[in-house]
Amino acid sequence: MSKKNQIRTHTLARFMLYVLGHRPDEFGLVPDSEGFVTYKEFLWAVHEEPGWGYVRKGHINEVLFGEDKALFQPKEDGIRALDRRWRIDLENPSQFPPKILFVAVRRRAHPVVMEKGLAALEGKFIVLSSDRGMAERIGRRRDQKPVVLEIMAASAKEVGVPFYAFGNLFLTDQVPGRFINGPPVSKKDGKSSERKREERGPDFEAGTFVLDLNRDPDPSRRTKGKKQKGWKEEARKIRRRKRH
Repeated sequence: MSKKNQIRTHTLARFMLYVLGHRPDEFGLVPDSEGFVTYKEFLWAVHEEPGWGYVRKGHINEVLFGEDKALFQPKEDGIRALDRRWRIDLENPSQFPPKILFVAVRRRAHPVVMEKGLAALEGKFIVLSSDRGMAERIGRRRDQKPVVLEIMAASAKEVGVPFYAFGNLFLTDQVPGRFINGPPVSKKDGKSSERKREERGPDFEAGTFVLDLNRDPDPSRRTKGKKQKGWKEEARKIRRRKRH
């Protein structure tokens, strides 16, 4: 490895150590109970930082085989720092969460969330932020134009909804719809969402550290029957309406 590449690899290792070992919350990341972050999630966060868009899995591998390899522990689908200066306390909910927290959801999940609220998958958490920009940043990892919603956290806490502080982020397992404010849902969007929900099953659950509001882990619930119309059929319908 050339001197230039050695310097670049060492610099990346220092950055990785900060992200994984010191302030994952600063980058919208919530590691699992063992401290691991998936490579996919890690690269999403890294690519959002100026000057780090070039990083690929191969560059991480160079770190893991280089002189800084003792700082990290990889596994098949993720990585963690061995020296971790953070802790997620899930035993003691925040006594005074911010009055308003933010979360960004996929556009197609917006109507469902406004009606049903947010609910995390078992063992997972909904990730909220006191900073609107951070919430939108996390949401853009799943949808280029997510819908940012306000969570009335202080009011929700009063009725027993727990919020666990993790740096500048907050974690919870559910938020009832009455504590969520957001853009109004159009009738068209509401009907479309209802139809898709019937076909696909519930889509208001959340993923590990970023919202995944439309993934059903049980393949047996997937829709069977008539094949959905594709974009060509929809385009023909639009042209026919224009002729009339």
